[in-house]
Amino acid sequence: MKEVIIYTDGACRGNGKEDTIGGFGIVFIYNGNIKEIKESYKNTTNNKMELMAVIKALSLLKEPCSVSLYSDSAYVVNAVNSGWIESWQKNNWKNSKKEPVKNRELWEDLIKFLSIHRVTFIKVKGHSDNEYNNRCDKLANMAMDEVNC
Repeated sequence: MKEVIIYTDGACRGNGKEDTIGGFGIVFIYNGNIKEIKESYKNTTNNKMELMAVIKALSLLKEPCSVSLYSDSAYVVNAVNSGWIESWQKNNWKNSKKEPVKNRELWEDLIKFLSIHRVTFIKVKGHSDNEYNNRCDKLANMAMDEVNC
C-alpha cells in the first residue's frame, strides 16, 4: 500500500455571514514529490472548507493508500479521532445536543473515503511553524483571491 502524506487547510472570508468566499489548499507528498491543489467556493463556511479539503484530497488518490493526513481543524480531526462520526451515525445523525449534525452530506462523503484508505489524522497547530500547513493556508487564500465577486 502506497504511503502518502497530505496536508489540508480550509478558510472562509465572512464566515457566518452571507456572500462568503471560501477556499482550501492541499499539499500531497509522495515518494519525494510534492503536488499542490487549491479551490474556491462562494457561500460556504470555514468548517465546510476544512472538510471539503480532506474529501477532495482523498478523492484524488487513484488507489487505496496509507495516508498521514495533517490538519489544523479540530472540527475534522476530533470528529474522526474522538469517534464523533460513529456516535452521530448511531444517533441517527444527531449530535450530543440532539440536534441534526451540520454538514452531514460531507461527513458521509468522508466516511466513504475512510473505508477505502487507511487514514491517520494528525492535528497540527495552525498559523505556526509547520511549513506545509502554512503552505495550505496560503493556497486557500490564493484560491479565495481568485474568486470573481
